[in-house]
Order: sequence, then structure tokens, then C-alpha cells
Amino acid sequence: MNKKLLVAPLALGLALAVGACNPAPKNSPTGTGGAAASTKPLVVDTVFVLKSADPARNYEPTGNIVARALYDTLVTFKGADLKTPVPSIASKWEQSADGLSWTFTLDPSAKFSDGSAVTADDVVFSLTRVENVKGNPSFLADGLTVTATNPQTVVVKTATYDPALLGKLASPSLGIVNSKAAKAAGASDAQDAATADTAEDAFAKASMGSGPYVLESFGLSTEVVLKANPNYWGGTKPHYQRVVIRNVDAAQQKNNVEKGESALALDLSPDQVASVGSGVVSTSVPSQYTFYLFTNANPAVNKWTANPDFQEAVRRGIDYSGLLELAGKGSRRAAGMVPVQFAGSLPDDKAPTFDAAAAKAALAKSGYDGTPVEISFPSDLTQNGVSFTDMSTRIASDLNKIGIKTELKGAPVATVLELARGGKQQVGVWLWGPDFPDASNYLAFGPGGIVGGKRVNWKAGSDPALEAVMKQAATEKDETKRASLMEQFQEGLNAGPVMGLIQPAQVFLASDSLKNLSYNLVWSVNVAELG
Repeated sequence: MNKKLLVAPLALGLALAVGACNPAPKNSPTGTGGAAASTKPLVVDTVFVLKSADPARNYEPTGNIVARALYDTLVTFKGADLKTPVPSIASKWEQSADGLSWTFTLDPSAKFSDGSAVTADDVVFSLTRVENVKGNPSFLADGLTVTATNPQTVVVKTATYDPALLGKLASPSLGIVNSKAAKAAGASDAQDAATADTAEDAFAKASMGSGPYVLESFGLSTEVVLKANPNYWGGTKPHYQRVVIRNVDAAQQKNNVEKGESALALDLSPDQVASVGSGVVSTSVPSQYTFYLFTNANPAVNKWTANPDFQEAVRRGIDYSGLLELAGKGSRRAAGMVPVQFAGSLPDDKAPTFDAAAAKAALAKSGYDGTPVEISFPSDLTQNGVSFTDMSTRIASDLNKIGIKTELKGAPVATVLELARGGKQQVGVWLWGPDFPDASNYLAFGPGGIVGGKRVNWKAGSDPALEAVMKQAATEKDETKRASLMEQFQEGLNAGPVMGLIQPAQVFLASDSLKNLSYNLVWSVNVAELG
């Protein structure tokens, strides 16, 4: 039987059902046509965050859009719905009683763009290669043992129960590649693949997948052009014969859509789309990102930020409504760290609230002596229209009003990231997007976690009760119980040094003739679904 992935009972219902096809962009290639397909290309404007066309080395937002179009995965999700995995290369799957083994039966009609059949050996090669190449997405395959029991059956075993496995397998980075073509291009799934695999450049010249599109051209800083896969096997063929994904500054994206030079813009702020011209539509929903703040729990870094009463003063001293005003329409208060789209997110009434009197009382209890506290943040980073400089300045102003003296320490993201990874930030302002569509991803913020332990210095053993909840949440098989445990975990976070702030808005600006537009937290938009 198919197993449901634990994600939100509230799946984002963003779907823009509008006209038939977008206007032809200027100076763009024309399509080859087709009976039910558009002869004009779909042009998408976005600010590129793109490092590789190789799925095993891709883990960036723009790369996920591209890989989702080129490479099918064992399972996937449709539209904005992250509740239920649906078949892709695997037509069905079954989980063992102990939860450690999954058996996937492959769809016999699945074939690569060169017409060859997708086999179990291709799946084994692809998933093993992701782990051994040691690229950014390799953690998704860590600890997996993948074997082929026959040409159409694959068994995936985990060392410990992983409730997020199906969500991980739907990641575009775990797309299934044509193993024969990839090996011929220098790909390897051997233990030494991190150095032995030389296929990355080849993936930028030709796709080796079974997805609805194939690669025509790949520019890391300019544009990526896709064309419809003539051998696509997966049901409905894509409406657009060609898709052009362009690297365009956010300031220009609105103008391009309004002029008909592109059909979709992905990087605008709510303020930018407050008014739009005729023939275009805009919508905004909470994005995949959670902005958060932490105070360093190591007194050797700063004795005040490590003080629980000082932490309470910070938590109650932030005017969250002001942050929402800064972020604009469609943003929402983050009651905890887990986004509202996932099970385990806290209801709004559980969010810490601004209370200046309570903040001042907690600050007095801490014994704070007025020593300035550094707030460091990536000054060159803006996400979903929200500038980290503006947000950190607003937070500093709020804290100054309750008596906490602050020093703003903005620096390039690489500089601040190095400081954070070394556990040296006194107060850090950051954001987090899900690595896979499951709330367990956010256990990283608890004591001893990748973020909580290393960046916040909230060490393992510092909160045994909360750590017991974390351990249980990581292995609980019952979805309802696990959601409850994740809520308990967030309430524990809300009493510690990690503080969720807001979910900014994800804004779409599109031609009003674009159909089936929906926002997916993993790959943003599936171009093959657009019509």
C-alpha cells in the first residue's frame, strides 16, 4: 500500500486557473509546435541561485526548478499538495512492519529521453551516486542501502526509522538518471565518486533523465532553455514545447511580465505587486522560509545572550506586527520554526507575543548591565522582498526600547555564515528553508542539533525533557502522535534561545493567461504542469 508522508493538514491551496497560453516574449526562440502544445515558449524570470545541472550536485532553488523538469523521481507531489506522495517512476510501494525497508515497484512504461527503459539498476546507481558524490544533497541519501531484487523492483533500507523518507525521495536531487549514459560521460557511484566522478560538465550539455523536458542549453548566470521530451512516458505531455528560465534582476521582473516579455516572475515583493497592469495577475502566500533569531547559549561568547531571563526579554521585546508590516501582504507570524504548511507547526495562539512590560521585567531579572550586544546578519541578502538589514535594524530598535543596547554588525553572507558555523554570533538573524517536506527537518534547531548545537551553542544535555521529545518525534510512526510531538518540541523552542519571527510572502506575478500555477515548497513551480 502507499504510505502517506507526514506533512500539513493545511496544504497550500494556491492555484491560479486562468486563460490558455502566455503571450510570445520578445527576442525569444519559438517552439516547434504540437497538436495540443503551445508553439510559443513559456518564459520564467527569476534571480538565479544555480550551481549545477547535475542532480547529484544540485541543491539550489533555481536548480530544483530545472531538475524537476528533467528528472523523474521514484515518487513525487502534484501542485502545492505535500500531504500525499504520488507515483512517478515507482507505480507503487510498500513499507515493512518495522518501518526500515521500503519496496518500490517500477512503472514498466517508464523510459528515458533516449527511449531506453528505466530499470532498477538505474535507480540503484542514481541514489548511491548522490550519497557517494558528496555534493550538497548527499545527506538526503545518507544511510540508505539500495538494492535491485529484479529489473522492476528496488528495495530501500534505512539504518533507523525515517518518517521523512518518501519526502526525501521526491527531491529533484534524487532524480533517476540513465546509468549507461551517465557512466559513459564519466559518472560513478563508487565509494570514491567524490573524486572519481567527472560527469558534472556533461550534465550541463545534455539531460540524462526521463522527465517531461530535456535540456537544450544551460547557462549558470544567463538562462536555461528546456524543450519538450519527445519520448515522454508520464501521461499528459507538457503544454509548452519550450521553456526559457531567465536570470533577471527582481527590479526588472514586474516590467517584463506587464509588457508580455515573460509569463511568470518569481522574485517580487508584496509592495512591488501592489498595483499591476492589465493582463497580469498577482498572488502571495507564506513562503517556504522562516526568518528566525537566536541568542548564543554559550556564556563564553556573551554572558547575557546565554541568560534565560535575557532571552525572555528579547522574545517579549520584539514587535512582531512591525516585522509583518515590513514583510508585506501574504506574510505571516511564525508561531515556531516549522512553517504553517507542515504538520507540527504551532497554531497562532501559541506564538510568543510582544509585551514591553514583561520584557523589561525579564531584563531586570537577568541583571543586565547595559553592555552592548552584537546583532549580526547577512547585509547583502534579501529574501522574498525582505532585507536582512531592514529586519535587523527594526529588531535592534525594538530591543533598544526595552533597555537592551545593541550594535548592528551586518556583513556579506559568506562572512556571517562563517561566524555562525563557528558558533560565534552573539545574536544572529537568519532564515531557514526546508531541506525536505517534513517537519522533522526542524529538529536541527533543538539542543545538540546541527543549528541548535553548533551555531546556537545549545548543547546536548542542556534540556533533557525537550531532548526526549525530540528523540520520540524523530522515530514516531503514528502521524497524529508525531504532529503532537513536533508541537511540543516547538513550545520548548519558544522557551529557549531560538525564536521564530515570520514567514515572508512568496509572490507570483503572471500573465493572466497562465493556467495551473501553484507553489511547491521544494521546487517552487513545476513548469510541466503549466498550461
